[in-house]
Amino acid sequence: MSATESGKHEGFTAEERAAMKDHAQELKKAARRGSSADKAAEALRDVLAKIAEMPDADRVMGERVHAVVTRSAPVLAPKLWYGMPAYALDGKVVCFFQSAEKFKARYATLGFSDQAKLDDGAMWASAFALTDVTDAVEKRIEALVKQAVG
Repeated sequence: MSATESGKHEGFTAEERAAMKDHAQELKKAARRGSSADKAAEALRDVLAKIAEMPDADRVMGERVHAVVTRSAPVLAPKLWYGMPAYALDGKVVCFFQSAEKFKARYATLGFSDQAKLDDGAMWASAFALTDVTDAVEKRIEALVKQAVG
């Protein structure tokens, strides 16, 4: 949420409001879907369509992240989450890809929810900035995703 210099609350940003509207539409759409096979197929189409509409740099990273996640953790089901490609286990989001454009950030983000099993002592990372998805980055994503569902 944003605030003025005087500390007065201004409410949600336009991007935050758009994300909440996306999530409301996702919930309505999911409630209308038929069989679980239809739900899974339509959710996958929605994720691929969302990635396809991203600006080029984010789209390329989103495609590579999607390929790595689905290959390394086939147990995760693609779905949209607040308008972002996400991957869920038993309906609960484990990880997601946030394009830089989503909240006008300078980098894309690979994020993990509290469902991810990334615990490492008293403190661990739950989000990673992405400026490029190289072969080395793909290997790191694969290891993180495997650990997250492990």
